[in-house]
Amino acid sequence: MKKLLPWLVSLLLAITLIVIVTFYFWNTLFGSDKSKDPEQAAKESVENVQPEPISADELVKVTSELIDIRTNLADTDYVVQLSLSFQLDSEKAKEEFDKLKENQVKPLINRALWVLNPDDMTGTKGKDQLTAGLINIINSVLSEGKLTKVGIKEFIMTPI
Repeated sequence: MKKLLPWLVSLLLAITLIVIVTFYFWNTLFGSDKSKDPEQAAKESVENVQPEPISADELVKVTSELIDIRTNLADTDYVVQLSLSFQLDSEKAKEEFDKLKENQVKPLINRALWVLNPDDMTGTKGKDQLTAGLINIINSVLSEGKLTKVGIKEFIMTPI
């Protein structure tokens, strides 16, 4: 019996490892049919999400603006002038944002524009990336609430 015990333990370990590896490869090869592309996964995750309607009066209470921001892009031969609207999640967040927008938010926007090239800002894809980036960096400054949406009201890019 003492000679049979090591063989029995080895056999059970081998069978367990084979079963684990089989399940791993089965799930990897034939597992979920969800897309591995992050962009497609993002689209699928918000496919059934419905936005909550907000009235015009409520929208005015939680929206702030920064008008006539002018700065150079990474290519210093180009100047950008833009106006932005910011929708926040609460009135308290809007009050905090209004206090911070000239001293903290505007420099963050300038910094985000300074790394962009004129090619990055042509078309809607570049502008969408800019607004998404602005949401992320501005939310790091806010403590009372969250910035939910950034809209570009005016956009002019001209060579010097």
